[in-house]
Amino acid sequence: MRAAGIVLLIIGFAGALVFGIQAIQETETFSFLGIDIGVSGANWTPVIVSAVIFVIGVILMSLSKRAHAD
Repeated sequence: MRAAGIVLLIIGFAGALVFGIQAIQETETFSFLGIDIGVSGANWTPVIVSAVIFVIGVILMSLSKRAHAD
């Protein structure tokens, strides 16, 4: 279970990083009354899914540590 947690942790982190950078690059800014306003046209779903996978990996790792401690 710990190995699965590590794999999910790595996949989730890498996905969040890659998709997060893509989403940030798809953000457009414009100036209104001297204030820069950002409008995102990006799809944030892959970032959210990657973050959820990352959290599941962390949970699996913590559960496996508790199982070994008992």
